[in-house]
Amino acid sequence: MIFSDWRQKSKGLEVSKTLLWEYDLTRFDWQRFRVIVMQRVVERGTMNDFYAAIRLYGGIAKVREIIKEIPTLSDIDMNFVCSVFGLKKEQLRCYTRRLSRERLLNS
Repeated sequence: MIFSDWRQKSKGLEVSKTLLWEYDLTRFDWQRFRVIVMQRVVERGTMNDFYAAIRLYGGIAKVREIIKEIPTLSDIDMNFVCSVFGLKKEQLRCYTRRLSRERLLNS
């Protein structure tokens, strides 16, 4: 797995402040907004951002659960997280929302 070495590589790293440019990070609740943070990391983050997020949220299993909650992702980002984190598209909220929206629009 790509991030299996996260414990060593994430030491001292933080999620890039530029990913959350519109928030006041001095008062930012990293747990409350974990889905937003992970969405930004998936969409625009570097490898260091992934390592920092995995450390921040307590490991790969917890990040996998957060990723499942992300409301929207592009097809490329969905395929990426499925490949890297061993997920199926059907487990992703963004995928099931898209299917629901398509069914509604096509009915």
